[in-house]
Formats: sequence, C-alpha cells, structure tokens
Amino acid sequence: MRFLHTMLRVSDPEATIRFFNLLGLEERRRMDNEAGRYTLIFLGVPGDEGGEVELTHNWNESGYGGGRNFGHLAYQVDDIYETCRRLMDAGITINRPPRDGRMAFVRSPDNISVELLQKGEALAPAEPWVSMPNSGEW
Repeated sequence: MRFLHTMLRVSDPEATIRFFNLLGLEERRRMDNEAGRYTLIFLGVPGDEGGEVELTHNWNESGYGGGRNFGHLAYQVDDIYETCRRLMDAGITINRPPRDGRMAFVRSPDNISVELLQKGEALAPAEPWVSMPNSGEW
C-alpha cells in the first residue's frame, strides 16, 4: 500500500496555493474538468514524490460549512478486490464498490472518507463488485 493524497475543497485556490507555497510545497499538476465544473490542483514537497495535497475547487461553490472542506485520504493498493473483500469481511461498508476494477471508497469509524486506487492498470470487472450498488456518500 502507498499513501497518495489528502483532498481539501477550497474556495480561493490561488490564496490556498500561496499558503502551501509558503510552507514549501509546489504545484505539480492541474486538471480542469469543464463538464464537472471543477479544478484539481496537486501540490507536493520538492524532491519528495510521496503523498500530495489535492486541492479541489468546485467552480460554483459559495463556501463550505460543517467541515465539508476536508475531502478524503487516498491509498494505492496492490489488489483492490482483495482489499475491499478484507474490509467487508471485517464489517466495513464499501460506500463506492470497485465496479471498474480501479477505484473504491470506504469510511473510517470516524466517518473519514478513504479512496482506494488500484496500482497499475484497472483489474477486469468481477463479481460481486460489478452488481453491487453504492452504499452512501463517498
């Protein structure tokens, strides 16, 4: 398993980038999604290819309340199906099953969203994941 990123929703991405620049992080990549009306900006520590901070700017938002600006933690796993099966066997609900063989979302006991991403190429779609419905907000 490898830690990938922590996602934060931001209202003023340029101000947030300036803040993280002052801490020593640099912008690594940026992706605009016209259809979804959001921008993703990934920041990291120079020389450290480890975990990143993902800034998500939803173009039409008007401020976040109640802690909704914290998004999720993300981990890369060797076998997403085995990881989700192990979690389910321990009583963890899979909120967004890995139907595509690539991505799943679960929640910690404290209601923190955790994204699981398959290392390398997506696995071939397989049951029971293909037909499993979402179990709640990611």
